[in-house]
Amino acid sequence: MSGPGRGINELPLGRRIAQWRVRRNMTQQQFADQIGKSKSWVDKVERGVRRLERVSNLRAVAATLRIDLGALLAGRPGRPDASAAGLEGVRAALARYHVEAPARPLDVAEQRGRLDHAEQAYRHARYRELLDLLPGLLDAARAARATRPGRAADELLVDAYGLVALALLKVDQGELAWLAADRGMAVAASTNDPTVLAVATVPLAQALRAGGRRQSALQAAVVAADQNTPARPGVDVPPDPALLGTLLVQAALAAAGRGDGRVQELFDRAARLAEEAGEGSAAVEAARLVAEAGLGTVAAATVRHERLTAGDGWRWLPPEHRAAYLVDAARAYARAGDTLRAGRALLDAERIARGEVHDRPAVRDLVAVVARSSAAPAGLARLAATLRVA
Repeated sequence: MSGPGRGINELPLGRRIAQWRVRRNMTQQQFADQIGKSKSWVDKVERGVRRLERVSNLRAVAATLRIDLGALLAGRPGRPDASAAGLEGVRAALARYHVEAPARPLDVAEQRGRLDHAEQAYRHARYRELLDLLPGLLDAARAARATRPGRAADELLVDAYGLVALALLKVDQGELAWLAADRGMAVAASTNDPTVLAVATVPLAQALRAGGRRQSALQAAVVAADQNTPARPGVDVPPDPALLGTLLVQAALAAAGRGDGRVQELFDRAARLAEEAGEGSAAVEAARLVAEAGLGTVAAATVRHERLTAGDGWRWLPPEHRAAYLVDAARAYARAGDTLRAGRALLDAERIARGEVHDRPAVRDLVAVVARSSAAPAGLARLAATLRVA
């Protein structure tokens, strides 16, 4: 079957439907009769006045036009997995046990600036860019520590390994992420500084949870939290309450995955610390809702989910954080059979941070599953076609 003229996929959906209808030698009335709609309905759709909101309607239109749904919806070509070259570069960097010393010692502050730029790429879900940056950053951080040893260089390398681990988790490289996080822990342990160890423990706990090692993740996070909790009488606030709160969130998520009874206590402590740090509790509430959804309480969490995403604190979370939470919410809705809400959450995630949906293999798989439901929003079918997972 030959396709329409060049450029049809760049047209709005209604115009594409009109062009396919004309190619099939159908009037608007004939087309309307075949799909069980009025001529006015067809006219509004083709002019873009009325949107096709349901996948069932889209499938009926595609079937009547005798084309695949993907051919009707495809806009820009789908993108493959996040940069294979970047991933191979990260793998090669982790396999290098010796980094040659540079001709002159590296400026640790300059390397910190480069790492901060890479962390911004992570916060905005620009994973392709990040994977390309990480091999050079990791080598530079290791070289800086070798030539200018000290606390600043130790922290730089710990943070570099942590960022590598987090990026690898996004592209489903769990074992490699665990290796990177473990390397960061080894550097942190050499400092004998509980705060540096706590920083290294956060990505380690995430990597352990991703690999199903929830007990190890819980233990690591709790130990690091205890080491950073003030023991002196009358001292209530730790040196870094935000860091301690993040550790407690990781511990709570690991506990939830094991059915541990300490989940709510850990989340409550994390929420109090977030407030003390002046950060608000949106991040803790998001993690709490993900944990509760994982325990099967999706319906009860829906109202709180809507309250969270409408609140002021939500807008202050990084785009990656918001989009990742929405993906988790979509997964919970899909498990509960609510594909309409699942689809909406995925579309919102893409709008907030495109890379969170387009560059994560597991999320593309979720889009494919939800898009098969006739109750999913029409926009999800378009997204599935763009990702070429329809």
